[in-house]
Amino acid sequence: MRVGTFVLAAQFPGQGQGEALHRAVRSAEVAEECGLDSVWLAEHHFVPYGVCPSAVTLAALLLGRTRRIRVGTAVSVLPTVHPVALGEQAALLHLTSGGRFTLGVGRGGPWVDLEVFGQGLAAYEHGFPESLDLLLRWLREPRVGARGERFDFRQVAVVPRPDELLPTGPGGPEAPGGPEVVVACTSPKSVRLAAERGLPMLLGMHCGDEDKAEMVTLWRRHALAAGHEPETVARAGHVSAGVAQIAGSAADATETLTKAMPGWLKQGLDAHVTVDGRHRAMRDPVAYTEMLCRLHPVGPPRLAADRLAATAERTGITRFALLVEGSGDLAATEENVRLLGSEVLPLLS
Repeated sequence: MRVGTFVLAAQFPGQGQGEALHRAVRSAEVAEECGLDSVWLAEHHFVPYGVCPSAVTLAALLLGRTRRIRVGTAVSVLPTVHPVALGEQAALLHLTSGGRFTLGVGRGGPWVDLEVFGQGLAAYEHGFPESLDLLLRWLREPRVGARGERFDFRQVAVVPRPDELLPTGPGGPEAPGGPEVVVACTSPKSVRLAAERGLPMLLGMHCGDEDKAEMVTLWRRHALAAGHEPETVARAGHVSAGVAQIAGSAADATETLTKAMPGWLKQGLDAHVTVDGRHRAMRDPVAYTEMLCRLHPVGPPRLAADRLAATAERTGITRFALLVEGSGDLAATEENVRLLGSEVLPLLS
């Protein structure tokens, strides 16, 4: 079982943006201290739902401050960036961190971000496969050119090469390969896209075990049909996002989240603006928080461990990215991470 944290850098009502970012950095540092496997970083633009606009930039900071823990993006939004620029950044972080970086990518939403960054609605509605394939070529080939609908350029050298051999330790063997790439999947179409390319999925915290199990089954079917080896398909490292709040009782943990999260969710989600004025169906913040508490490891350590183990058994997923900042408080977030490492992890070993 590989348990990590999911960091949104959420700005709760009454907090400053610097305060939210400081809490995000500290939660990652404490995650390494407490033996967690990984830290996954979200990115958002122009909204207090999350005030980190560049997951790769924050990943660079955290990779420099840590020595063991893996750091991944959850996710870098491909329709708002050039895939070659993102590939160069991923290669740089992969090589300079000794292979501790994971690049999570996703399609994002139809937000005003597309207008601000000049990519347009087509990048969101039709351009994700082309962007993803160009990114993967950049991470796997020595020279890359493009002749697509969105990207058209002459062949250029890939520098630095992300697939160069990396030393695994003093005097030890070298391990080849570029950074791991994970795709956020929210629909059968995105599941098929990831499966055909043999890329593991990142599944959202709004999904329960039944939905995630169905997506894993669908992914396996498409991956096998695409010609991927059964052993490779069986070993795919899918990631399940969720919420974790550890306390003496389920009631105490739930109370902590239901007091803090609805205000953040309402403020953050209400701030999203669509690029084309389309209607947005908003979740009820209280009902959504209560649902997350029912689905995920929210409660005492034994309950939390049991819920993680149950998800692994039902879905086959053994990697977790858990939102730990749901209290909105720095000290409470650090304590939550420490309890996750000291009280929950030993129950999963």
